Amino acid sequence: MTDEKPLELSQGQEAYRRILDEIRAGHLMPGDRLMEVELAKRLGFSRTPVREAIRQLESDGVVTHVPRVGAAIRRLDHAEISELYDMRTVLEGTAARFAARAASEVELAELADIHAAMAAGDGDPFVLNRQFHAALLDAARNRFLMKAVASIHTTLLILGPTTLREEERAEDALREHAAILEGLQARDQDAAEQAMRAHIAAAHRARLRQLRRG
Repeated sequence: MTDEKPLELSQGQEAYRRILDEIRAGHLMPGDRLMEVELAKRLGFSRTPVREAIRQLESDGVVTHVPRVGAAIRRLDHAEISELYDMRTVLEGTAARFAARAASEVELAELADIHAAMAAGDGDPFVLNRQFHAALLDAARNRFLMKAVASIHTTLLILGPTTLREEERAEDALREHAAILEGLQARDQDAAEQAMRAHIAAAHRARLRQLRRG
């Protein structure tokens, strides 16, 4: 029994990651029921790790329990979406400020490389965007800030596919990243924070446009 526990926990974490991937890709949408048996079969797990994953998603605020229905992907209302983006603005703006002060030259070079790859179209823009933000958070050197941002990003997955799939938004985001990078490289904490705040505000507007279009 003792020997099986770590394996079961590992499977639960993998099931959690796989379900998040399904939400991120738009295969699971707000309001969709999470059926343990169906998910276990589709993802190739037993029901126990899937049940653990659903509990974790409930704890994260991604899944809710609907009476007489069971577990389902949460629906975020307009106010909740605005509140989440408001928190992103504050937290990621602060991360940019901290990174301008604390980032090493190696970390700044990594951010520049990710930005260059995104500008050249060398890779999936969504993946590169995630890498850029993750590298900036690492450079901010604050574990509590990193945890808070990760929690918000997990909840925002409910909204579905990234707005970066739209060509115009991807081009705008690239320019916004350039402004953030410029502030970081100059060690200008105010400029880095303001550029990040502008970036998140633009992402918020793009998301609302996407949701209005349905």
